[in-house]
Amino acid sequence: MSAPANAPSEAEAVGEAGGTASAVVTGIGTMVGDGTGIEEHWKGVLEGRSWIRPIQRYDASRYSARLAGQIVGFDVTEHLPSRLIPQTDRVTQLALVASDQALADAAFSGRGYDDFEMGVVTSNASAGWEFTHHEFKKLWTEGPEKVSVYESFAWFYAANTGQISIRNGLRAASGVLVADQAGGLDAIGQARRNLRRGAKLMVTGGMDSAFDPWGWLSHISGGEVSIAEDAAHAYLPFDADAHGYIPGEGGAMLVVERGDAVAPSAKRYGRVAGYASTFDPPPGSGRPSNLGRALRLALADAGVEPGRVDVVFADGAGVPERDRSEARAITEVFGPRGVPVTVPKAGVGRLLAGGGPLDVVTALLSIRDGVIPPTPHTRAVPHGYGLDVVVAPREAEVEVAVVLARGRGGFNSAVVITA
Repeated sequence: MSAPANAPSEAEAVGEAGGTASAVVTGIGTMVGDGTGIEEHWKGVLEGRSWIRPIQRYDASRYSARLAGQIVGFDVTEHLPSRLIPQTDRVTQLALVASDQALADAAFSGRGYDDFEMGVVTSNASAGWEFTHHEFKKLWTEGPEKVSVYESFAWFYAANTGQISIRNGLRAASGVLVADQAGGLDAIGQARRNLRRGAKLMVTGGMDSAFDPWGWLSHISGGEVSIAEDAAHAYLPFDADAHGYIPGEGGAMLVVERGDAVAPSAKRYGRVAGYASTFDPPPGSGRPSNLGRALRLALADAGVEPGRVDVVFADGAGVPERDRSEARAITEVFGPRGVPVTVPKAGVGRLLAGGGPLDVVTALLSIRDGVIPPTPHTRAVPHGYGLDVVVAPREAEVEVAVVLARGRGGFNSAVVITA
C-alpha cells in the first residue's frame, strides 16, 4: 500500500509539464445514483438531480444523522460472476463494475499492449467496514473457523487494485493511495506518473462505501455530518445555511493512456495536464491551509495560467469553516469571482476517495459538451466568499478545468484537466 506522494517543488512541478508522455483519458466509468452509466449520470448532474435519501439498508432511526447519497437499483449479480461476489465487499464490487465500464468505453479489447505495460492505481478511504462488520458478527456467533478475513484492514485497501488487475490482466506497476477525500486525485496523479515511467495504460480512480452500522458510525463520529431531515437542505456547499455534509457512496474509474500510444480511433475525453498535493499545518498552529499552494503547483505543473481556467470543481465540504478556507484559496489564485465554481457532487454526497475521480469525469463531460453543471440546492452564497458559484447549468466553452479535493488529516490535492 503506497503512502500519498509529497507535493513537488515549484521547479519540479514546472519541469513535469514538459514531459514527453501526456496522460489522455480514453475511457470513463461511474457508479453513483442509479448506477446506469455515464450518459444517465451526466443527464442527472445537469438536471441537479439528488440521490440523497434516508438510509435504506437497515433501521437508522436511532442515529443522529440518517441521510446518505446511496446507489439504488444496483444488482451486483447482473454484473459480476457469482463466484466472485462472496469474495468481495461492496466497495470492490462497485470498483470492478466501474472499471469494466471504463475499459469497455475505451475499447480495451482492441489494444495491443503487453500485460506489463498496463497497471492499476486506485484509492479507498473506508476500507472494508461492511465486510469486516459481517465477518466479526460471524466470529461472535459461529466461531473463528467460519471467518474468512478479520485480521487486517490493509487487505481491503488493496482489494480494488488487486481485483481489477487480476480480472483484466493488468500487471504493470500498480498501487493504492489512502488520503480520505483527496486520495482519488492522488491515485490519478500516480497513474500519470506511472505512464511517464514507461506504462502505456493505467486504470485509475477511487471508490468508497461505508453504510453498514459500523461504517455509518465512522462517518458521524467526525461531527461534520448534517443531521438535517430534508434532503434538499442537508448538504449546501458554500451556502449561508451550510451546516455539514452528507456522506455518499460510489465514485469513478478512468482509463488513462500515454498520448503517444493512443490509437487514432480511440476516444479522447481530455488530458490530465497537472497534479499536485500538499499537507496542511497541524490543527491549532494558527497557520493557514495549503490548499492554495496545491492549486498553484498543479497549474504550474500543467503550464496553465490562472486566467485560462474555465471552471473549478471545488471540494465543497458544506462545513462553514472549511468552505471559507477553500473560498479563500480559490480567490487568492483567481481573484474575487474570477472563475466559475461548482460542486455537482452535492447531489450524491461526499464520496471520500470516489469524490475527486467523479469530479474529474464530470469535468471531462463539461469539456465535451460545453456546459458547466450546477451545484444542487445551494442558493445563498455569502458575498464575503467572493465566489461565482454555478447554481444552474451554464453554457460555456470549457477547455481547462481544475478539480480540488481535501481529506481529513490535512490532505489537499488538485488536478488540472484540459481539452
